[in-house]
Amino acid sequence: MSSHLLQTTFMPTTPIALRRASIFPATHLRRTHVIESKIREIFMPALSSTMTEGKIVSWVKIEGDKLAKGEAVLVVESDKADMDVESFYDGYLATIIVPEGGSAPVGSTIALLAESEDEIALAKAKTPIPTSTSSQETTTPAAAVSEEVVSPVAAAAGVSPSDAGPAKMASVVHPASEGGKRVVASPYAKKLAKELGVELRGLVGSGPNGRIVAKDVEAAVGSAASTPAPVGSVVGTTVAQPSGGAPVAPAVELGTTVPFTTMQNAVSRNMVESLAVPTFRVGYTITTNALDALYKKIKSKGVTMTALLAKATALALAKHPVVNSSCRDGKSFTYNSSINIAVAVAIDGGLITPVLQDADKVDIYSLSRKWKELVDKARAKQLQPHEYTTGTFTLSNLGMFGVDRFDAILPPGTGAIMAVGASHPALVGTKDGRIGLKNQMQVNVTADHRVIYGADLASFLQTLAQIIEDPKDLTL
Repeated sequence: MSSHLLQTTFMPTTPIALRRASIFPATHLRRTHVIESKIREIFMPALSSTMTEGKIVSWVKIEGDKLAKGEAVLVVESDKADMDVESFYDGYLATIIVPEGGSAPVGSTIALLAESEDEIALAKAKTPIPTSTSSQETTTPAAAVSEEVVSPVAAAAGVSPSDAGPAKMASVVHPASEGGKRVVASPYAKKLAKELGVELRGLVGSGPNGRIVAKDVEAAVGSAASTPAPVGSVVGTTVAQPSGGAPVAPAVELGTTVPFTTMQNAVSRNMVESLAVPTFRVGYTITTNALDALYKKIKSKGVTMTALLAKATALALAKHPVVNSSCRDGKSFTYNSSINIAVAVAIDGGLITPVLQDADKVDIYSLSRKWKELVDKARAKQLQPHEYTTGTFTLSNLGMFGVDRFDAILPPGTGAIMAVGASHPALVGTKDGRIGLKNQMQVNVTADHRVIYGADLASFLQTLAQIIEDPKDLTL
């Protein structure tokens, strides 16, 4: 994922007096040409509509490096993903103001870009010393450069990095580096490597621009497990490889207070916002024998139960568009033109909802492949904004943990969310008076009562039950 870094005009650094002299020359003086230095501010970009502050995961370039247009400069952690930020111009990374690990409000200056190598010293001389301030929300575009001003940081006056403190200009080399060679890894990969005792310097990344992602760390552990570990091996031998991609729970020091991560802050804001919406809940019991049989039949072809549930839900929503609607302003609501099923996924440090777009129109095999791709990207924190912000209906499934039933909190901007419990054998009475054993699961829908009413949900759930209990349409 990437975001363009620089988008507007050059910022001259020539003093005002000289620029005015060139505009209003005296008649008795000889006209001279003033050569202006071209230095640009690099601002913290807004990588999503909800982002107010970003954390710098890593600088892909170091001070003095030459940049080409479209080349990745740094990796920024937004509220839901890590994103490459690209340069919109050729030039040189003159000075880094906010170091790796530092946070800054959207729109604040994080580095300076010089047009030529000779202007690097000038940019360094004009480097501001950031002061610690509280994060503030701005309306600065995702990536911007200030208008024509005297100082290269005038446009960002009063907006400075919130948590970085004084910039550490003496060292801009990545902490996990060797001989100045940068090792770039996703936060999840770093955390997983620490837990499993894997040295990142010895790995080759398979992510964008060679970044090390979680699967590279897991592959290193698997490789070490299959061969005897030599003396001095960088892989620990006392930690088992996580099963199913789930990270090993790290040791927690009791009594400590831990600040929210960027993702946890985003989740917190959304949950508080959802309290303003009047919601209600409706539950339903669905027999899953036919769905279980279908899943067993096509599982070998890569089909997942998540994709089956998403497909069934989408087909039911197509017949009940009001349940797929949304109210954002409290005065009107929208019948969404697409059925995009967001599915809640727990990842390291938070929760994210990758979106299966047009789930009612995509075949179950393509939907399953897309879901696997989205989960891999989510765990590597590489989802693009449109892949987690465009959901019109949300699924939250805890059935794999044996949970019988639960209620889910409605995500802001959507009309409903469905909580899916585990399928369990149950004694069921039939219409002819017999008693049989059937697999049943409980689903509970939380909905926005400003738009959706009880009868709407009841009718939707009846349709969903019919589709799941006779799932022939799921494979069409």
